[in-house]
This record gives sequence, structure tokens and C-alpha cells, in this order.
Amino acid sequence: MSKPRIALFTGDPAGIGPELSAGLLADPATTRAAELLVITSRAVMHDAVSVTGKPFAFVAGDARAPRSAPLETPMFVDWAGAQAEGFERGVAGAKNGAWMLDALRVALDLCRDGAADAICFAPLNKAALRAGGMRHPDELHFFCEVLDFHGPCVEFNVLENLWTSRVTSHVPLKDVSGLITADKVAEGVQLLYTGLRQGGIAEPRVAVCGLNPHNGDNGAFGREELDIIEPGVALARSRGFPADGPFPADTAFVRATRKDGAGYDGVLTMYHDQGQIAMKLMGFERGVTVPGGLPMPIATPAHGTAYDIAGRGIANTGAMVNAFALACRMATARRAA
Repeated sequence: MSKPRIALFTGDPAGIGPELSAGLLADPATTRAAELLVITSRAVMHDAVSVTGKPFAFVAGDARAPRSAPLETPMFVDWAGAQAEGFERGVAGAKNGAWMLDALRVALDLCRDGAADAICFAPLNKAALRAGGMRHPDELHFFCEVLDFHGPCVEFNVLENLWTSRVTSHVPLKDVSGLITADKVAEGVQLLYTGLRQGGIAEPRVAVCGLNPHNGDNGAFGREELDIIEPGVALARSRGFPADGPFPADTAFVRATRKDGAGYDGVLTMYHDQGQIAMKLMGFERGVTVPGGLPMPIATPAHGTAYDIAGRGIANTGAMVNAFALACRMATARRAA
């Protein structure tokens, strides 16, 4: 099988994304792993190479043009923003936000049209995206709008071999209990199980967190575990998506990371920080975010744009490298399906 083709967007030009991308593109292992369609601005990448001291070869061209030979050198995609310049470093402004939204549309179109197998993008800034015209709370829902996708979707967070997902996401904590249903728990298990399969795990093991302290202590501290979450786990199993739990949230990740073969590949949490705190504590500079449920594989570093260190050439590339590797794995699985 030929190498997967990845649409690589260099992220917020005001942040560390271009620097991370330069480091990735300068590594020979990157082009050995995949063909690269790079969505960026030449001025942005010239600046990133100057900052990092990591030059790399590239060609420019039409990403959709048929080719008789593999693409051995990263291709800078011809698009409307390819000549953009003058972005102010460290500022979440409308200019970089609109440019990012246009670039993401290009990446989604390339993947939807079959010119790319997966998307990997460097960190974005949500404030800049909203200033640039995004009407959604996050990029996941922006992707759904662009793709006209109306199925269930969720954000996965990945740290090497451990994946997490959640039943509720960007909502106030006071609203979480009222938003959890047995069907949503079962749907969350299904999405996580399917994502793990797409990530290369043949028989995923999924653990489900409870909501309340001590898992509700048999109803003493809340009945969500008894009345909603446990029935949701049973419903997932009845649909063919095995899972265990609910487990007390303060021990779920201890169970998941056991090294004796009794651990889990994925943990379904009930709300955003229930999983994010654990994952970022275990590996802030290595974590990857995957918008799950969409009709194409997408991966990005789990950290942000780090405006405070942009332009200093000191950004850690670990999460970007991991995001690219995961995008390649998911692209290969997609091709084989």
C-alpha cells in the first residue's frame, strides 16, 4: 500500500503552530511516513524557518492534480491564503482567525474530495477563530457545518495508548447532570470504541466514569450512577460495544493505566475536565486531540497556541509529532476499510 496523504495545516500564524510545523517538515521521518499537502502562507513559513533554524525542501502545486509518481517532497498547496502576510505575533485577531477558517475549509475539502486521506493541524486559537467569523463554540462544530455533517461527534483526547472521550463538553458544570442520559452514555461508548478501532486497536477496552464523589456511594451522594450511567453502559453492551463501569472518577484513570494487562484503552468521562485534568497531568506536551465521529480522520496537538513563547523557537514539538503519527495511522486504517 502506498503512503497515506496528509493535509497539514500550520495553525494559528500568531502562535507556535508554524514553528511546530517547520520542525515536523524538517524531519526526514515525516516524508518517509506520508505524502504532505501543506496549507500555509509562504511568508508565515519563511518566518517559522528563520525562528527555528529548521529549513526544509518543498514544491508548490495543485493538490488535486493527478500524479504518476509518489510525492516525496512536501507540497505547498495553491490556495487563496498562500500569499498572506503581516500577521501580528501573539495577538488573537480577526485577520489570523479568518485566515485559519479559510485554511481549515481547504483541508476539509481536500479530504472530502479524496485528495487527502486525513488532516493534521497545528494549534488554533478559539478567540481568534470567533473574531474571524466562527459562530460555534469550537472547531469541531465548525467542521460539522462545513461538511454538512449531522451525526454524533465528540472530541477525543489521546495520550500515546490511552484515549478519553466525554458525554458533555463545553458546557457549565452546573448543567452537566441534566445533560447526561443513558442513550448519550451508550453513544459515547460507541464513539470511543469506534475511534479506538480506527486508531488501530482491534479489541478496545473501555472504562466509564461515574459522576459523583465515590461513584455516588450507592445513592448517598447522587443517583446518576444508578439511574443513568449504569443503564447507559448496559445499553452500549446490548448494541455490541463492550464497556465496564461506572467506576469512581478518582480511580478510573488508575485502573486504565494499569500495566498488568488489566488496564483500559479508553475512558469515557461525564464532563470536560474530568478527563482533561488527568490527561494533561500525565502528558501535557504529548497529548493529541481527535475530532471523533466525523467522516474523515483529523488530529491536532491537545495544547494551545502558546502566544507567550511564539517566535522564540523553544516550543516543544512532541504533541505535534504525535498528532501527525496518529493522523497517519488513522489514514492508513481508512484506506484499508
